[in-house]
Amino acid sequence: MFQIKWICPTAPTRPVALLGGFPYTAWFDVGELSAEGPDDWEGLDASAAYIVNLLSTEPSDVEVGIGGFSMGSAMALYSATAFAVGRYGNGNPYNINLRAIVGLSGWLPGSRCLRNKIEVSHEAARRAASLPIMLGHGTCDDVVPYKYGETSAHSLSAAGFRNLTFKNYEGIGHYTVPKEMNDVCNWLTARLELEGSR
Repeated sequence: MFQIKWICPTAPTRPVALLGGFPYTAWFDVGELSAEGPDDWEGLDASAAYIVNLLSTEPSDVEVGIGGFSMGSAMALYSATAFAVGRYGNGNPYNINLRAIVGLSGWLPGSRCLRNKIEVSHEAARRAASLPIMLGHGTCDDVVPYKYGETSAHSLSAAGFRNLTFKNYEGIGHYTVPKEMNDVCNWLTARLELEGSR
């Protein structure tokens, strides 16, 4: 019998430039949503380390995955890249083994330089190729436009993340629907070999 434990942390409150500097629950600061926009590497690293710290208290035989929605999705995808490279953006080692990543209605921070980081290391390429990732995005998302989800999937694939599933949800905005949640459950069941556990 398999058991799944969900840990659902809330991001800390911090000023967010995109929201005029007003405090908001956010994993990192966002100035603009665009491929050319600056990434808050310090905030990304701090939040990724916070998540690793939460997960590191689990027993060693537990298979660990990270998932999120919107900014949580961006955080999950950043964690996937840190896992593959073996270190955070600040150079500190990323020391937890990830088995699955789910990102819904989000984007990939640092997509511009990801491929170069993966290609320079055989070990990074191996980890990237073996990590299962599922991305889902509504085609009518007015907060994180669909094109960012699509571009993120392309960037991950081009960088060597071979075990990638990207699903679009026609007519869906910045929210989830039961079909998407069913797709996530079915995908996790297959990837983590949980058949017979329901």
